[in-house]
Amino acid sequence: MADADNRAKAAGQPAVDLLVAGGGVMGLWTALRAAREGLSVRLVERSRIGAGASGGLLGALMPHLPDRWNAKKAFQFEALVSLEEDVAALEAETGLSTGYRRAGRLIPLARPHNRTIALGHARDALSVWNAGERAFAFEVLDAAPVAGWPSEEATECGLVREQLSARLAPRALLAALRAALARLPNATIVEGTGIAALHPAAALARLDDGSSLAFGNCVLAAGVETFALVAPLGPPLARPSGMGVKGQAALLRASIDPALPVIFADGLYIVPHEGGFVAIGSTSETDFADATGTDGLLDALVEKARRMAPALADAPVVERWAGLRPKAIGREPMVGRHPEHANISLMTGGFKVSFGLAHELARAVLDEIKGGTLDVPPSFTVPAHFEEAGRV
Repeated sequence: MADADNRAKAAGQPAVDLLVAGGGVMGLWTALRAAREGLSVRLVERSRIGAGASGGLLGALMPHLPDRWNAKKAFQFEALVSLEEDVAALEAETGLSTGYRRAGRLIPLARPHNRTIALGHARDALSVWNAGERAFAFEVLDAAPVAGWPSEEATECGLVREQLSARLAPRALLAALRAALARLPNATIVEGTGIAALHPAAALARLDDGSSLAFGNCVLAAGVETFALVAPLGPPLARPSGMGVKGQAALLRASIDPALPVIFADGLYIVPHEGGFVAIGSTSETDFADATGTDGLLDALVEKARRMAPALADAPVVERWAGLRPKAIGREPMVGRHPEHANISLMTGGFKVSFGLAHELARAVLDEIKGGTLDVPPSFTVPAHFEEAGRV
């Protein structure tokens, strides 16, 4: 592990300006933005890049509904819009595809009253789903634009077609982020070791291999592991600041148009990808014996997807995946500076929205580190989550 045991560049100088813990989408975007701005960056990943929740299959990028507009929904909307440009720049820089496409989303309406509600959302979208000259429609249709996607049975009361949602291939995005980071001489990725303990007052991290690393600032973006790293850094909390929620997903091989919209119905995601693949997910399990094992819950989800989209009836399953997604106690991403330690920042808790927000959350966290303000919704901040957890 090159240079990992160098405590300092010189007396009084940190070994790195920014230490990033975690090689998922949150950590990679943070490290890349920091390195592009000229900071020396060390990213450490306990296992391998994408080993956690970011290495899954789905890649659905879906907005909140446009009703009851608030700061959280506005931030997500702006992030989903800006991601298109950021991904295009990343692909141009690396020559790698991320599998990104603004394909839109179809939402079957289960009951007649859901149609009435959806018509109200369509009116809401006219006023809030606008970005400059770009507007994203939220339409209520009587039938699916493509026969069988989704099934006629699922759309007896109609369906929504909205144009804001997109998708990408999670592992392809991580590969592109890693490639872009590897091109920068001031950035280093170290796999196979993580942070065992933090000593903020000394600006020192003890790594799993027993070595220590001095840092100017540290961003904890290690998914579920972040909650344990944070626990000893301040006054005890009455409840943990977050938890892992297990998700299961599957990848099917199917000869369908990759431009088809994502289908979302009652927690079921059906996401077309390039190359003749469709991802199916996901479960949300808080009670489980095996965090990374798949079981009958995934089998049932695949069968539900086959009924929802008849084109998948005979599509073979080519991969099954399970992993833990980080869910902060406040149910929103937990980002920004630790209230007791100005040199420690967090980037975790995204649960199901990390891929759509990570690029903008990284920008906001780095702005704060550089002395600016943290421009995120108040419910995203670390103090807001700690308040939810309560002090002992």
